Amino acid sequence: MHVQDYGLILAFFMLVLVPAPFIGRHIYRAMEGERTFLTPLFAPVERLCYRIAGVDQHSEQDWKTYTVALLAFNAAGLVLLFAILMLQGVLPLNPQKLPGLEWTLAFNTAVSFVANTNWQAYSGEASLSYFSQMVGLGVQNFVSAAVGLCVLVALARGIARRSTSILGNFWVDLTRGTLYALLPLCVLLALFLIWQGVPQTFIDYVSAHTLGGTDQVIPLGPAASQIAIKQLGTNGGGFFGVNSAHPFENPSAWSNLLEMASIILIPAALVFTFGHYVKDLRQSRALLATMLILFVIGLGVTLYSEYQPNPALAALPIEQVGSLEGKESRFGIAASSLWAVTTTAASNGSVNAMHDSFSAIGGMVPMFNMMLGEVIFGGVGAGLYGMLLFVLIAVFLAGLMIGRTPEYLGKKLEAREVRLLVATLLVMPVGVLVFCALAVSLPGPAASISNPGAHGFSQVLYGYTSGTANNGSAFAGFGANTAFHNIMIGLAMLLGRFGYILPVLAIAGSLAAKKRAPLGGNSFPTHGPLFVTLLTLTILLVGGLTFLPALALGPIAEHLALIQGL
Repeated sequence: MHVQDYGLILAFFMLVLVPAPFIGRHIYRAMEGERTFLTPLFAPVERLCYRIAGVDQHSEQDWKTYTVALLAFNAAGLVLLFAILMLQGVLPLNPQKLPGLEWTLAFNTAVSFVANTNWQAYSGEASLSYFSQMVGLGVQNFVSAAVGLCVLVALARGIARRSTSILGNFWVDLTRGTLYALLPLCVLLALFLIWQGVPQTFIDYVSAHTLGGTDQVIPLGPAASQIAIKQLGTNGGGFFGVNSAHPFENPSAWSNLLEMASIILIPAALVFTFGHYVKDLRQSRALLATMLILFVIGLGVTLYSEYQPNPALAALPIEQVGSLEGKESRFGIAASSLWAVTTTAASNGSVNAMHDSFSAIGGMVPMFNMMLGEVIFGGVGAGLYGMLLFVLIAVFLAGLMIGRTPEYLGKKLEAREVRLLVATLLVMPVGVLVFCALAVSLPGPAASISNPGAHGFSQVLYGYTSGTANNGSAFAGFGANTAFHNIMIGLAMLLGRFGYILPVLAIAGSLAAKKRAPLGGNSFPTHGPLFVTLLTLTILLVGGLTFLPALALGPIAEHLALIQGL
């Protein structure tokens, strides 16, 4: 690694960690209806939204009503997006006259963007019109991220409040999350990207005659606005097929840095938002420390692996300093590795390099990040409520070890909460292991694998892990656009999204109804180094060991075969 690589990593962490506390406090104040510096600008828009929708912003809902409203909103968004994709050919803003999508692909894509996954079994510039990209996908990029924020806020209120059944109002939370948290940051990032050279236009694709004597079609479109929300909303779906490896999505070193930092900016800020809800920023620091430990471990392993020479070429008389296969030479190994770890530590899924071309261990780290269940920063809202589930599990385990009733911030964990926690532990194994086993066992779906042996298995394993973890990145050699994979990965995405949301909201409602016991000298502290260590080990053991046999069949077997020259 060179000096500039270390500078890039340092700048990345500074861009995330310095503004995170301030953004986190702003989001807390906005979600609770307190005055912020954006109130004069957005308050009239907020009131207009409530008036049009017939929402009473002062009324609150219990967890069941909150859940029904959330499910109804997502169901309506799914149906509407599916219709847009199917009817694309007769809708406006379609200068290339692109037809509607095949129904299984339309289903997969609609589920993907509603679930904040943005798994793409298509190439954006060759398959989707400007209308589909902007009105269909762009809108879901905003509201799917806002839904994750709503669930986190509901859980934070459930932990912070006492002896109540109400968690807030879903429609109010959705509106405030979109207006005050997502929209301002997206406007700033979109303007920056336009300045860097990302297109934002409705004109037709441009035909050019190249110096090589061939004709080339150069795709354009309203890209900058969608790229901004795909990064800040932890969505990740590219406007163009190769995502942020495309020079129109990611034209410069500055855009690369800002897009990377944007991936985890809001998830990091929400850690501080939670601290404001529970009136204890020490909890925020403990959670952030755990996330950073897991992130830095993954980054270190990936950088080390990608800078190693390829064992298969060791006998040849050539000099090797890492591998640039599948990586943009504009960015290099360090920037590609940092992006890969960042995008899978969050539920973002955008890429500036092809993970399928990483080394066996370098490709395993992004896969393992997702297998942990979207907790290393994770998606907007979804990452932190996923982490809080592990916090409750760690507290429960600590209670068993010391013989005390487990409690978190004065709220006792009883049988109902533990059963709901166990239900969330089944989401990733079912979506990844069961669905992946079906995909590799049946001859038709298995034909989508482009590589034989361990790497081919890794392609499928990565795909179903990405879908269930609501990430969206892929090993590019996996041909996922088949009826089977479109439907099965679509179901995995639904399971990965709502298999967590429903228990989380039920836990929030249960905790809100409890009294809050005062913390005493015998209470287990959840803010110090001991708890950070316990939480980190819980995530690695409970979340990680589940998938060790599958990893042994895929990337670990591939790595061992390479070093043994098989």
